[in-house]
Amino acid sequence: MRKIVLMGRSGAGKTTLTQALKGERIIYQKTQYINFQGALIDTPGEYAETKRLGYALALYAYEADVVGLLCSATEPFSLFPPNVTCMVNREVVGIVTKTDDPNGNPSRAANWLKLAGCKKIFFVSSYSGDGVAEILQYLKEPGDVLPWEKKIKQNTTKTHKITKVF
Repeated sequence: MRKIVLMGRSGAGKTTLTQALKGERIIYQKTQYINFQGALIDTPGEYAETKRLGYALALYAYEADVVGLLCSATEPFSLFPPNVTCMVNREVVGIVTKTDDPNGNPSRAANWLKLAGCKKIFFVSSYSGDGVAEILQYLKEPGDVLPWEKKIKQNTTKTHKITKVF
């Protein structure tokens, strides 16, 4: 699985998305530090919101294969300046979270991510699971077995080794 670092403001849904990608029960947890969890790197929102801490995000981007910029559908503004994606030499994707919130505006958040330079945009609801499979499929490398593929392989043959995704 390609490694992804998730960046965005506090409350954008980075930790919740991490839990959804890992298939864990969704519980609120405030991220206090950079959290490496296999192929997932969760970052505190304060790092994106504070200039001095923001420099650390640039460094941690080099630990990942893909940078995921998160923007909640409920956010009133974007933290990401236009064309910010050129600041790293990694692939950068946009992830619109909280797409099922009735007060959200997913298309506005997607437009902000496009302005930031994201060519690929994912729409996700971590609570319903919508869009989670698409992100996992995008990060998949040859030889990786995704959770829904694991069940199929186990039912068809017992001799193949199943590799853990995260």
